[in-house]
Amino acid sequence: MKLRYVDIQGFMSMDNIPGKPHRLPLGDVTVLLGANGSGKSNMLLFFRMLSSLSEGKLQDFVARYGTDCLLYYGPKHTEFFRFSLALKTASDVRYETILQTTANRDLFFAEESIRPHFFSQKGKESALLLLSQEYMQTCTPPIPDVLSFLRGVRAYQFHDTSMFSNIRNKAYVDDAQQLKSDGGNLAAFLKMLHKHTDWNRYYKRIVRHIRSVMPQFGDFDLTPLPSSPDNVRLNWRDNSGNDYLFAPYQLSDGSLRFMALTTLLLQPPQLLPSLILLDEPELGLHPDAICELAGMIRMASQHSQVLLATQSTRLVDEFDAGDIVIVERDKSRKSTVLRQLDSDSLRDWLSDYSLSQLWEKNVLGGQP
Repeated sequence: MKLRYVDIQGFMSMDNIPGKPHRLPLGDVTVLLGANGSGKSNMLLFFRMLSSLSEGKLQDFVARYGTDCLLYYGPKHTEFFRFSLALKTASDVRYETILQTTANRDLFFAEESIRPHFFSQKGKESALLLLSQEYMQTCTPPIPDVLSFLRGVRAYQFHDTSMFSNIRNKAYVDDAQQLKSDGGNLAAFLKMLHKHTDWNRYYKRIVRHIRSVMPQFGDFDLTPLPSSPDNVRLNWRDNSGNDYLFAPYQLSDGSLRFMALTTLLLQPPQLLPSLILLDEPELGLHPDAICELAGMIRMASQHSQVLLATQSTRLVDEFDAGDIVIVERDKSRKSTVLRQLDSDSLRDWLSDYSLSQLWEKNVLGGQP
């Protein structure tokens, strides 16, 4: 199951004009390109909200960010926001929801449906949580498992590589079911892949790709710590043949982020999330590593959808025009607007210029 597009109204920087939703088309890879403050991060936050919704934690999400922030110009201006997810299934399925504010500035489900199948009662958490697999299968036609798809929407940001970050410190060896959003269990996850009979080849592929960007890298040493046998750290050795053991503190920020991105994107296909969210994944990477990153994103997109936001001209040039969605602030509407690039209309331009050059020349839009 994959997403074809998302329609949003009234969420954060997106206005709520009747009949004029903000549509984000989604392919295997979708690249959000725009200036600071245009709304790229708001789009990613919307998908993080979907993940919270699927876990029955919408109210926790609302409490964290505040209703004033989530509604377009706040609840005095916008009383509700709505969204619709169009899913690639055998039949045309849309998951539609209206979230409305209360006098206490909470948000609740005023409407919720999986068209043409299911309509919910009002509540603070999604009625999807109440649907059993047996019930969905006995309906005619069967109700698609939208909830499982939404639970596979995961955001990753490996920006915190400070000395005391989770990724540089020890991790519980059994905490390896899935890679955490901050890479805090990277060592435990890699150890699990290394020891797993069927997944060891993916571990070896991860190591090969790390070596392509960090030639001195030999391999990880994921032996549990003698003083703490239930924990493991991201120790490693170089390819000199010396038995010196390097600590995770002896990795540069860019190298550590690349290791986490490589592990995320090259993990076994059956472990990949349904939708991977990445916010400026190129941060701190060498241009050659950015090229490698783009290739890994395309590999992961064969089994999962990838949505990323960037301002990197180097990364933009690694994708096709049809993968790019321009995000910009419409001054007259005082709202974020989304526009997918059309390869055919840019064909003459692209014969002489790269996508990044056209963006810098403001041919594509998405500039301040």
